[in-house]
Amino acid sequence: MTEEAILQGCLRKDTTAQRELYNRYSPKMLAVCYRFAHNREDAEDMLQEGFIKVFSQIHTFRNQGVFEGWVRRIIVHTCINVLKKNKKFNESVDLIYATSLQVREETVPSVVQAKQVVECIRLLPIGYRTVLNLYAIEGYSHKEIATMLDIEESTSRSQYTRAKQMLEDVLVRKKIIQKPKEKTSLLSAVSR
Repeated sequence: MTEEAILQGCLRKDTTAQRELYNRYSPKMLAVCYRFAHNREDAEDMLQEGFIKVFSQIHTFRNQGVFEGWVRRIIVHTCINVLKKNKKFNESVDLIYATSLQVREETVPSVVQAKQVVECIRLLPIGYRTVLNLYAIEGYSHKEIATMLDIEESTSRSQYTRAKQMLEDVLVRKKIIQKPKEKTSLLSAVSR
């Protein structure tokens, strides 16, 4: 089925078209959910809730931009809403970590495999992980993140900075990287 046929079928609430849309986009969107979730079960729940929104809001897609990007935005917003609803984001900043972190430039070499970086990102406290995902991977600005998470823009910036440092520390501790001597891009191995 073409994307246009799938969209038209979904507008008619055709279950075959809905299944096709889900099968086509769910693997990528599960990966997005997995970066925000605590575990696979939570990611699958976020994915299901996100696709319910996709199907119920599909009539709002105006063929302006890429359909996959539209689906991705809905999934990301669903993940954020689930975290906020469950109050997981509010419990996210561990002050022990926050006070011991030093602000440094990005330091992970680009040779690190993206999968390893994503797994290490998932070890971060959820607030750090959420801001890091939204800013560095999804491409939202700190102003947009602040609005989405109901936090101050400065909080988004500081959590991002702390997340980068903590991620570097996790990568060094897990011996995925050695403490770099040169400063390189922290998330060059992970892109949108």
